Amino acid sequence: MRILALAASLFFILPVSIAQQSSQAQRVQATVLGIDGHNDTLQRVLYENVDLGKRLPDGEIDFPRLREGGMRVPFFAMAVPEYYRGAEVVRRTLDFRDAMQRVLDQYPDQIELATSASDIRRIVGRKKIAAVLTIEGGHQIAGDLAVLRMYRQLGVLSMTLTHFRSNDWADSATGKPVHNGLTDFGRQVVREMNRIGMIVDVSHVSDKTFYDALAVSTKPVIASHSSCRVFSDVPRNMTDDMFRALAKNGGVVGVNFEDSFLNQKDAERLKTAIASANALDPDLSGPELDRFALKQRLASGYDHPRVGQATVDDAANCIDHIAKVAGIDHVGIGSDFDGIGGVSKGLDDASKLPALTSALLERGYSESDIRKIMGENFLRVIESAVGH
Repeated sequence: MRILALAASLFFILPVSIAQQSSQAQRVQATVLGIDGHNDTLQRVLYENVDLGKRLPDGEIDFPRLREGGMRVPFFAMAVPEYYRGAEVVRRTLDFRDAMQRVLDQYPDQIELATSASDIRRIVGRKKIAAVLTIEGGHQIAGDLAVLRMYRQLGVLSMTLTHFRSNDWADSATGKPVHNGLTDFGRQVVREMNRIGMIVDVSHVSDKTFYDALAVSTKPVIASHSSCRVFSDVPRNMTDDMFRALAKNGGVVGVNFEDSFLNQKDAERLKTAIASANALDPDLSGPELDRFALKQRLASGYDHPRVGQATVDDAANCIDHIAKVAGIDHVGIGSDFDGIGGVSKGLDDASKLPALTSALLERGYSESDIRKIMGENFLRVIESAVGH
């Protein structure tokens, strides 16, 4: 009878403990700035014309789910495939900028474009979403610094130096190594980004490009959506030495939530998908090229990603590892939502961020630590690289 009584008491105590834990995580999450350093949600707006103001039946991000997750500052990537070249890639980048503007114009009471740290504080203070615009791949400047400068004038706050393929001036982590890192022009790009107040993003770059960029940049850089190579040996992830170098630079790495970035059991699927994407080279232009890109997007499965072996605990372990190697001031969130083929269990969409906060609390992280991870670290880089 005593055993049964003990079992019964545990049955009732356990749910209370879980409820208390969830309540604490929700309370802490309500206090964070909520910066997510990377998502691909604008592709859904441009290609599928989804309405982000409504809860969507698929994908990972919309306004309701951002609010539920306490993520108030999403970095919206304008990601044009590398098979767009020259004037075509600039045209398509402007299509993405127009897609962002349509969202801003449709919901001025819910979202504003943020182009500085003070913008972020002001917009979040008004209980709105502070949208940050990014370029995902240096090929999108079409080899012209004037195009880079105009992107900044259009409100773009950061740019990844490469995407999946090496471009004309920088080697990618998943492309053919043709430059041994950055070319002389690539170094000019980094210097010009420093000058005009655009953050250098080293996610997607080769290891050599990473170190070249850090050697040139006079401002902190970010790895907006990368994770730990010690846990998943994919080229997009970073080594411990890279984390230390990024910390010395004053930068931040945003942990990617894709399953393959967090768990080695999911890694081979990513490698296969990247190889397939890099093989695409259509001889098309204009509307025909756009229709081809739409077909590829819909076939990607990004709107309905598989659930992999990785879990929310894997994401917390990666954050914990980076914090121990590089320091608590150099780790953040870079979900890659709406651009991933597999989600991690417990981090299915933007509304689930309190589950990650709960996992960090379990590991002994303080509320102050979590506020750094959930936004303050990225904001510091924005203040340093872009200005107030």
